[in-house]
Amino acid sequence: MAKRKIRVMVAKPGLDGHDRGARVLARCFRDAGYEVIYTGCHQTPEQIAAAAIQEDVDMVGLSCLSGAHRYLFPAVKKLLVEKGADDIVVVGGGIIPDQDFQYLYDNGIKEIFTPGATLESIVKWVNENVKPRN
Repeated sequence: MAKRKIRVMVAKPGLDGHDRGARVLARCFRDAGYEVIYTGCHQTPEQIAAAAIQEDVDMVGLSCLSGAHRYLFPAVKKLLVEKGADDIVVVGGGIIPDQDFQYLYDNGIKEIFTPGATLESIVKWVNENVKPRN
């Protein structure tokens, strides 16, 4: 039986409508051989967590350029934990100030990717840190 591909969800929480980077990442993940679900813009943390569980993803990549990452990213992780899906890896990206990294790590976000991170480095991190859950 073939090993299951890594399943990744790319999501844009909150009111941020700038999704070019998220779409580039979704395509990059597809090209890397992952199964990819892209939720589109303006998703609530509740919608993202529910979709992640329904789609049985291994990782959720959250993109935020609006400055609301300190609320939105931990909210998604908290909901996943509450729903028994604490093994879903949550990463974040976008315009995230360095001083917010530790707060996000302390709230369950496994990695932060900011502008300048190469697609290759992101795929390498996923390959080394995310395994299929089943």
